[in-house]
This record gives sequence, C-alpha cells and structure tokens, in this order.
Amino acid sequence: MIRHIIVENCSGIRIDRYLSDCCSEFSRSYLQKLLKDGGVSVDGRIVKSNYKVTKGEHILLEVPEAVEPEILPETMMLDILYEDEDIIMVNKPKGMVVHPAAGHASGTLVNALLAHCCDLSGINGILRPGIVHRIDRDTTGVLVACKNDIAHNAIAEQLKAHSITRIYYAIVHGRIQEENGTINAPIGRHPVDRKKMSINSKNGKSAITHYHVLQNFDRYTYVECHLETGRTHQIRVHMASIGHPLLGDTVYGPAKCPFPKLQGQTLHAGVLGISHPRTGEYLEIQAPLPEYFVELLEKFSLK
Repeated sequence: MIRHIIVENCSGIRIDRYLSDCCSEFSRSYLQKLLKDGGVSVDGRIVKSNYKVTKGEHILLEVPEAVEPEILPETMMLDILYEDEDIIMVNKPKGMVVHPAAGHASGTLVNALLAHCCDLSGINGILRPGIVHRIDRDTTGVLVACKNDIAHNAIAEQLKAHSITRIYYAIVHGRIQEENGTINAPIGRHPVDRKKMSINSKNGKSAITHYHVLQNFDRYTYVECHLETGRTHQIRVHMASIGHPLLGDTVYGPAKCPFPKLQGQTLHAGVLGISHPRTGEYLEIQAPLPEYFVELLEKFSLK
C-alpha cells in the first residue's frame, strides 16, 4: 500500500510526530519502524524519524501489505473431557495460551486442536479457528471449541444471552466474612494501563459475579464464582475490587507472590454447561482441580 501526504500548515515538526497525527490508522511505534526500515521518503529522499518537515513537501509512505501468519498444527497432549462431531471440550493446562497472538505464535491450544481435529469453525479467522471463548493463559479448566460454523454460532448466541453455566474456583487473599456475595460492577479497559481491565472505566460493560465461600483459612479464602457475564479478567478484577485479589495474580494483586513457584493467578474453570448446538440438550462438563491447586488447599488446611 502506498500513501501520499502533502505537508500543510506545519514546519519544523519531526516527521514521526507529524505522521502519527495524520495517519491515525497506524501506531507511532509502527511508523517509527517504517521510517527506520526506509519506508518513508520526502520529495524522493528516504528520511528517518528525526527529520523535520516543511510545508509543501510531499511524503510517500510505502506500507507493506499485511500477511496473515500461517498457523501450523502441533501434536500436543490434550486433556479431552468431551468430543463429538460438533464440539470439543478440553481441560486447558496452566501456562497454555488459547490462540496465537503477539509473542505466542506456537504452542497454543489452537495449534494442538489443529493437529487433533479434521475441521474447526472459521468464523474467527485463521488465528482463532474454533475458538468461541477464551480463558487466560494461567487459568486452567474447561474450554469449548467448535468444529463447524453452525456450532460456533449456536454457542456464541448462548454466550451473548448469558445462558451458559460457568463456575470457577479460586483462592483469594484474606478471609471473606460473608458466606455469599454478588459483585455487580461494569468492566472496561483501564484508563491508564491499557493492558489491564478496570471497574472504573467510563466505557465499561455490565459484569456480574456471584461468589460463595467454600473454606476460610488463616490468610486466604477458597471461593466458588458463578459468572453471569464473561468480561475479560472478570473474576480477577471483581475480587480485587472488594479487597480480595486472587493468590498469584501480580497484575491485580500484590506485586510479589508469597509463593515464588506459583505461576500466575490461582483460578480454575471447573464447570461449563451449554445447550448442545445440534440436539439442544443441556451438557455440563467438569474439570478436576489441577494438582498445584489441591496441594495449596492441603497446605492451608494443615495450618
């Protein structure tokens, strides 16, 4: 793609800043890389980021066409909890990313599914075949993937209608006094840290989490969380908002985890219940607690 720009009403401004203002479709870091790689010229001369523009100059951007990366099947061990011609439900292990993204081109659940399944739905494109919902890299538990577009659309409609049963298990900091509670607080992108979510976002979407205390320990509480909605990082954000962040969650909780060997938040998607996309019958699948989770509970029970 070639982009032509005539400098107007500006002189003495660095070209990276000028392009950032007039080419909002590109990030400033991308424009700086384009400049570094020789993809920007002024009146026929290739320039770098520190070049200062002059009114009337002609800027030419040569933007390479975006190329979708090839996602390759990878044979990996899958803990399959249920499978038929329409869907597959797996118990995702800790540390596995659901689909390829920046920094995670391989070793994802999608790579494993492509090796296992003959077909996956294509609604979400080649980077996310079959994926209709996600759980975080360090969250374990049940996740459903779809083998065809009809199944994908059916599950997506259930997610939209909040009719899917989703029960998570978590260990949180502190002792929760009340046995049951509901957190009803909208969640959106954090206003400052764009990698985080927040209940303080002006553009937040409705988010509701019901929690039930399963066991109190000296410094921690074992809870069961029922989701009415499925916002990004919902349980992590909601529990932190009431002063009980998840153990191991250094994003929304203490920056230093008291258990150095613990990898990320202590959160497990234990139950997933859906209406089967073909038969309409209710299907509920459970994933047992991972070994590390059980060991923590046993350790806390002995104190």
